[in-house]
Amino acid sequence: MFTFLLVVHAIIAAALVTVILMQRSEGGGLGMGGSPSGLMSARGAADFLTRMTSILATVFVCMSIALAFIAAHRQTQTIDTSLARTPAAAPAPAPAQDAVPNAPADNGAVPLQR
Repeated sequence: MFTFLLVVHAIIAAALVTVILMQRSEGGGLGMGGSPSGLMSARGAADFLTRMTSILATVFVCMSIALAFIAAHRQTQTIDTSLARTPAAAPAPAPAQDAVPNAPADNGAVPLQR
């Protein structure tokens, strides 16, 4: 259910961006300007886009609050440890000065041959 609501939320966000970008940049989308002569005139389109912007913004905010509430109260059954850090391996001790170059070290590590 959370995933479904998240997808619906993304669709609402995309629709809100689209409606905002369709409005006039001179303030016509906010109800300032245009002539009131018809439904799809500049004024009619501005009124429609203004109403759609306010409706989509209200639904977007309500969905954001609902998703935050659901996410905070959702019980997780498992913990994902795929990104957990492992402790760094300790560096191997350097061979002693008097050791034979090709002999194995005390800890079982074999030095690189040159």
